[in-house]
Amino acid sequence: MSVHGLDLAPFRGLRYAAPDVDRFIDDEVDVSRLLAPPYDVPDAREARDLQRSDPHNAARVTLPFELTRETHPRYRAAAALLRRWVRDGVLTQDPGPALYVYEQITIGGARQRGLVGALGLNSPVRPHEDVAEAPVQDRFRLMRAARANLEPIFLVYRGAGGAASRTTEHPDQEPLLTTGTADGAEHRLWALTDPATIAEVRADLAERSALIADGPHRYAAYRQLHRTESDPGWRRGLALLVDSDTHPPHLGAIHRVLPRTDTDRLLELAREVATVEPVTALTVRGAEGPSVVVAGPDGGAHLVHGFDAALLATHMPGRSGRWRNLPTSVLHEVLLPLWGVAEDRVRMVHDSADEAVAAARSDSGTAVIVPSLSVDQVYAVADHGELTPRKSTSFGPKPRTGLVMRLLDRPPEEPWPTEPSAHGSH
Repeated sequence: MSVHGLDLAPFRGLRYAAPDVDRFIDDEVDVSRLLAPPYDVPDAREARDLQRSDPHNAARVTLPFELTRETHPRYRAAAALLRRWVRDGVLTQDPGPALYVYEQITIGGARQRGLVGALGLNSPVRPHEDVAEAPVQDRFRLMRAARANLEPIFLVYRGAGGAASRTTEHPDQEPLLTTGTADGAEHRLWALTDPATIAEVRADLAERSALIADGPHRYAAYRQLHRTESDPGWRRGLALLVDSDTHPPHLGAIHRVLPRTDTDRLLELAREVATVEPVTALTVRGAEGPSVVVAGPDGGAHLVHGFDAALLATHMPGRSGRWRNLPTSVLHEVLLPLWGVAEDRVRMVHDSADEAVAAARSDSGTAVIVPSLSVDQVYAVADHGELTPRKSTSFGPKPRTGLVMRLLDRPPEEPWPTEPSAHGSH
């Protein structure tokens, strides 16, 4: 098949095996206790809670912790644990290759469906957000040791009601599994195995491109594995493709907390470059141009807006007008330098402005409430070949880890990694 666009191939999914799951969960088979959010969502405490919730929770391999001073033992420990689960039948590969339809229904009733497959890394996939090197290397080392893609990246594409979208919306068999998770979401998974259906889906996708909604560090790690590893299995990586025409994603806000800062002083400095006025709500409403709300630990809030276009051009030379007018661009290129706050001091709080203010109160600091972007804004910036500042968006709902993984096939002469004796399980 000649591919000019997205190359999504079927693969033998690695999934929790129902008979083994049933040994650990009472009543009917339910994998919900074995699933986890994407690796970068839980904080350290939440990750530990996930790992303790079940001896086979997926977070035990996606979020291994350093337990010794040996160089990178946690990646080998995660690989050995994955090997043990496969050996013991906790995880098993499906008998034949498939593309998988994955449905999520959130607690609010929003539904998202997409296709999970092995994405060729020659596909036209555009990032929309810059990445940091440390998490790229973390995921690179973990996947290389495990010889597996443990969780899919999340891509959106303009499907325009094509064959891939139609097939995703109308799978012609019963789901492989249906389960719910503690966040109130429901999850269903189907396997598409008919060769004619798969060929039709792949032909439709071969005319399209995609945007990374979530997983830019994993995608960068895919690319590094492709460049540095000889195994042809690394020419692909696990991905979930969602048609944003059929299922527009939710873009949540990511607010900032600036610990140990004087809010009144920050507002006084902001008046040098923008209009600052008190507001009664922690939302950006009715303001033209890039805007943020600055809130102190006492809950008092001020809208910062009305930045001069010439000022933005001076601070962001070589950038498009679309990029300069992103609220995160103004925050990171104008306000944080003006305030003398280094980016590595900034804490991120997803979605909840009230939680950001509470965090500012506990840190004797300041909350910056950042409005969420629209998917059209993100497409427009990416179409121009630019990347949004880090943590500009929080696409959702994010795929749950553990429903389906991708294991690289091993040649018969190649053993699994040696299992560490002291830190193979947490």
